[in-house]
Amino acid sequence: MSHVLLPAHNASTWTGPTGNNTYLLPGRVPTLIDAGVGKPEHLDAIAHELDGRPLAQVLITHGHSDHVNGVPALVARWPEVRVRQFGAAKEPVLDGEVIPAGDGAVTAIHTPGHAEDHCCFRDGPDLFCGDLARLGGTIVIPASRGGDLAVYLESLERVRALGVGRLLPGHGPVIDDPEGVIAAYVRHRRQRDAQILDVLAMDGPSTPEHLVSRIYAGLAPILINAAAESVLAHLRKLAKEGRVAEHEGRWTTIAGR
Repeated sequence: MSHVLLPAHNASTWTGPTGNNTYLLPGRVPTLIDAGVGKPEHLDAIAHELDGRPLAQVLITHGHSDHVNGVPALVARWPEVRVRQFGAAKEPVLDGEVIPAGDGAVTAIHTPGHAEDHCCFRDGPDLFCGDLARLGGTIVIPASRGGDLAVYLESLERVRALGVGRLLPGHGPVIDDPEGVIAAYVRHRRQRDAQILDVLAMDGPSTPEHLVSRIYAGLAPILINAAAESVLAHLRKLAKEGRVAEHEGRWTTIAGR
């Protein structure tokens, strides 16, 4: 099924030079994947592509602000639009649901980890993957806001098993080698586990912030909190595996593990 990439025009350090990617599937059921943040130029680009037809549906990959904050502006522009999201109280998306979109249909695939409600949408060989993956970097797992690294790794494996040809991410260019990118992500997470365990073995009880200072050399100050969130996600995963323990905010290795 054909789609049109429409940037959300919310450029930032986090979202990239053109902001979030949203994808319009024109046809019988004009559908937008992700809502952007409501920038007028984004809405005008959608209207231009629709050429007078109403937007019928918005499918949200997850509830983080850069993916969902544009919903009120979209509803104001197209009052009859349906907004669907995994876990939503109204119009929820169901895992495995086949949803009419454009001139065909997409299949919803629940892929939690980056967020509890994260959902991808499969369109034949393509997968609209939200914040599951991106080129040129890894995905932040915000442990204090519902992120779960162990679950995220399970989601990566679920997507790997689909054998899709391309990932169409919420940020950055198309990923033409899903298998290679997912394999690199898994290796990276194993390496980060090992780094954290090494620092804990050398330094003793440590906070996530201390681990960031030891592991991420030369990190820009704006990224320190995100790095601490990802380190916390690793620590919680390692705790589930019985390899570390936490006491009063400080983490230690467990002897013999």
